[in-house]
Amino acid sequence: MDLGKKLKELRTSYNLTQSELAVKLSISRVNYTRYENGKVRPDYETIIRIADFYDITLDELFNRKQ
Repeated sequence: MDLGKKLKELRTSYNLTQSELAVKLSISRVNYTRYENGKVRPDYETIIRIADFYDITLDELFNRKQ
């Protein structure tokens, strides 16, 4: 699973819209949509905010197995 699919899966599991999540992450909805669609990769700080919001590790966010 790529990052965009993972982001969408997490967001929908929390019953959030893209706009609601973007507000919680302090980013624009347009940028968040681009992350989910795989058009743009989030920067390092945003990746950390996403992982912190969902209370998951970066490995979990990127589907890495240890």
